[in-house]
Amino acid sequence: MLLQISLLILGFVLLIKGADWLVNGATALAKKHQVSDLAIGLTIVAFGTSMPELVVNAFAAFENHPDIVYGNIIGSNNFNLFMILGIAGLITPLVVQSSTVWKEIPFSLAAALVLFILANDFGADSGVLSRFDGIILLIFFAGFLYYVYKQLRTGNIPETSTTVVHYSNLKIWGLILLGLALLVIGGRLVVDSAVEIASALGVSQTLIGLTIVAAGTSLPELATSVVAAIKKNNDIAVGNIIGSNIFNIFFILGVSSLIRPIPFSLKFNQDIYLLIFGTVLLFLTMFSGKKKKLDRWEAAILLAMYVGYTVYLINRG
Repeated sequence: MLLQISLLILGFVLLIKGADWLVNGATALAKKHQVSDLAIGLTIVAFGTSMPELVVNAFAAFENHPDIVYGNIIGSNNFNLFMILGIAGLITPLVVQSSTVWKEIPFSLAAALVLFILANDFGADSGVLSRFDGIILLIFFAGFLYYVYKQLRTGNIPETSTTVVHYSNLKIWGLILLGLALLVIGGRLVVDSAVEIASALGVSQTLIGLTIVAAGTSLPELATSVVAAIKKNNDIAVGNIIGSNIFNIFFILGVSSLIRPIPFSLKFNQDIYLLIFGTVLLFLTMFSGKKKKLDRWEAAILLAMYVGYTVYLINRG
């Protein structure tokens, strides 16, 4: 048991470090070929922060662990929304742009609703996210990427500065290949150890996926939003979470279901309900008190709700 916990932690470390090296190498390579900061931010950096979720889900889909697949994504989104935004909002009240309130948050809500509709084969005892459903999710993701691209081009979304170190070709490809290797090894360790821990504890893979795996793969988002809140970069702190939640459902679940159709247990509907409720709640908090602002007391409510949700999950088993 202690060995499996150690391997799980090691897997998370390898995932995060691998994603970091891959992003650094790919960014340096892109700059060498005169790729713009806009394109780098929209593709390499955005994809890099979600690589842990993507790799874990790819392995879980290949090895036919559907509860890990759904638990990781739905759990990560709830962790992002309640825990990370709660922590960031306690550090500093979060004032956000109008576009975030009126477009990105509703887009995030739409992602949760689309998942609910596609995964539930209504009238059946269980559902499935088919390859066709995966294509639909990826079409939505392409639409979201186009929206972000247009917003960046018109200056409605601030570009994050990308610090690029000029490496030799050898170092660039070394970072890329080592990053990919760490991601593969880390992803395999996380999935295999999570399954074995669930078996050893006599709990479901659903519980492990929704809690431990989800929190572990969300560590890059946690670090990004906390640092942004400390620096009072409110748009980054909030945008990072909303964007990640959209990315997780449309892209990662889309890719996962292309690898293998994923059986959907109806028990996950309760967790999707919470995600939908939390997203609507976040939208409504933008209009209480000072508009377009998440106050500390509202952030505290988000945190308290996540604690209560975790207790509920443990009791649910």
